[in-house]
Amino acid sequence: MAIIQSIEVCVARVPLDKVTYLANRTVTDRHYGLVKVRSADGVEGIGFCYVGNQAGEIFRVAVEQLLAPVLIGRDSLAVEGLWKDMYQESLLQGRMGTVMRALSALDIALWDLNARTANLPLHKYLGAVELDTVPAYASGGYYVDGKTAEQLGEEMAGFVELGFKAVKMKTGRLSPSGEEARVRAAREAIGDDVELMLDCNNGWVDTVQAMEYLRRMEPFHPYFIEEPFSPDDVESHARLAKLTRIPVATAEIGYGRWYHKQLLDMGAAAILQTDAAVCGGITEFKRIAAMAAGYGIQMCPHWFHDVHAPLVAATPNARYVEFFWDDQVLNFRRLVDRQLEHKDGRVILHQTPGLGFNFDEKQVEKYGRWTTVA
Repeated sequence: MAIIQSIEVCVARVPLDKVTYLANRTVTDRHYGLVKVRSADGVEGIGFCYVGNQAGEIFRVAVEQLLAPVLIGRDSLAVEGLWKDMYQESLLQGRMGTVMRALSALDIALWDLNARTANLPLHKYLGAVELDTVPAYASGGYYVDGKTAEQLGEEMAGFVELGFKAVKMKTGRLSPSGEEARVRAAREAIGDDVELMLDCNNGWVDTVQAMEYLRRMEPFHPYFIEEPFSPDDVESHARLAKLTRIPVATAEIGYGRWYHKQLLDMGAAAILQTDAAVCGGITEFKRIAAMAAGYGIQMCPHWFHDVHAPLVAATPNARYVEFFWDDQVLNFRRLVDRQLEHKDGRVILHQTPGLGFNFDEKQVEKYGRWTTVA
């Protein structure tokens, strides 16, 4: 048994060095929800999630007042039962949004705690497909004031020089002709043999608008178009999938297996970008991935490579982990004490117990404060 003795929670507000722009919004800082779950044996597991750039304290309230009381005094190995009870406790307040992200962070911490207790790296504790490395794509191509299409191409080519065989850029903020120029510059810079992903961040409102862009982009053979519409507009994703040759990818802010089943049933996603720190944790990610395998759909999880690298390694129908090479966009890297390395376009898995890293407490203290539930 591994009885849960205490839970610590922190909201870290980490400013970006440069203001970045998505298709429809501006980001100046990021709020991260952090948790530590400690057992009576003194073993500690960590979990985390992204909670936007406003009102991050909602995460602390969800952990302290809603979810942590469900876990204290329970056996951490009863993961499925603990997930069910946390979900049931949050029916009125959550099921999506920050409350489900708080559940996700705690669930990740439980898996980390249990893997550390078993003295196994997380990917091996889960049952590995890949033992040492996983394929990755380099994520970047954000909008920054004054950045030209040629500079975007240079950025993408820089990732290729680092060994990546797949890269991702933002799209959808400029006019169709402006975006065509950006995609063209990226393709010409990286060549024909590197896979090029496009991320719209919910930037378009309907399939008519989307196709104005995608007709111009199809000749450059993107690997996928990510989040073309609002995540709840499943119908438009399904219609677009029938209109374009570019595979549609979505679900990075999809909550729970039921939403993902709707996407699969309607043919609204060729690729699921399910995020374990959003959807309901590792427990729910495993359920979604297994369901997707039954539909012949691949997983390319979104955002935190620190947790998704071991999940991709343990998921037969996972293709890529999204990798952020520096801390300019995913500045969560500043909060952990060990970074994942990469070689030849593959992320090298940690081989130490659990997730293989801890929070860098000196850095965390700069951006937030811990409180304890015991």
